[in-house]
Amino acid sequence: QVQLVESGGGPVEAGGSLRLSCAASRSIFSSTTRCMAWFRQAPGKEREEIGTIYTELGSTNYRPSVSGRFSISQDKAKNTVYLQMNRLRSEDTALYYCAAGAGMCSANEVHSWGQGTQVTVSS
Repeated sequence: QVQLVESGGGPVEAGGSLRLSCAASRSIFSSTTRCMAWFRQAPGKEREEIGTIYTELGSTNYRPSVSGRFSISQDKAKNTVYLQMNRLRSEDTALYYCAAGAGMCSANEVHSWGQGTQVTVSS
């Protein structure tokens, strides 16, 4: 497992931007970590996956509702993954988590979770 610490959350007005960071305690590309993902969970709703970055080459994929507004990037030298969120909407309000996986990064397959950072979008 790897320890993950998210930061960068907070209040923001609708239409604004935030960048979340996820700092890992060791390399984000290794024999045991090959993908990093962002998830979110809003009150009363199920956790949903936002997107994944495959850390060897930096390829990404996103859920349709955030595609074109959110982007995931990485800095291997800093063992950090980022979630850039633009044109935020009130429905983006949630607790945002990062996670690490060895091959796939669905919620059932990741091996490590961060503690989460709250994003609150006001309209």
